[in-house]
Amino acid sequence: MKKSVALAVLALGMAVTSGGVEAQKPLAVQVFKEATCGCCSSWVEHLRRAGFAPTASNVDDLPAVKQVYKIPPQARSCHTALVGGYVIEGHVPVADIQRLLKEKPAIAGLAVPGMPIGSPGMEGPNPRPYDVLAFDKTGKITVFSTQTPR
Repeated sequence: MKKSVALAVLALGMAVTSGGVEAQKPLAVQVFKEATCGCCSSWVEHLRRAGFAPTASNVDDLPAVKQVYKIPPQARSCHTALVGGYVIEGHVPVADIQRLLKEKPAIAGLAVPGMPIGSPGMEGPNPRPYDVLAFDKTGKITVFSTQTPR
């Protein structure tokens, strides 16, 4: 298969198999958020534009969701998502989610604490660098990546 055709197939979210080309199902993401949170809805659209299949559930007790998934208090943000067996807390960029799913590290999930300006769903003037944190089931936190939005 020519390189340009292979790239086009990948861009369309297709898989090449010995029997031809078949569509890949978008990866489901369950998002828990409050009904009135506009930046959460913007982050859900960030996922959708990248080819994920997010489903947003509005919940009345978001802190309880964070407790269930053992998100360290210092890593918490405005929404919580589940994808591929991992927890995603806050405005984590798609590229980091894709890296997580590819590398499959032994962690519980990723988090962007707070709501930093310039993170996906929080676009705006004067974006600032921020860290994407990895956390494990014991609450240990490390830096997964550093983002410098433009």
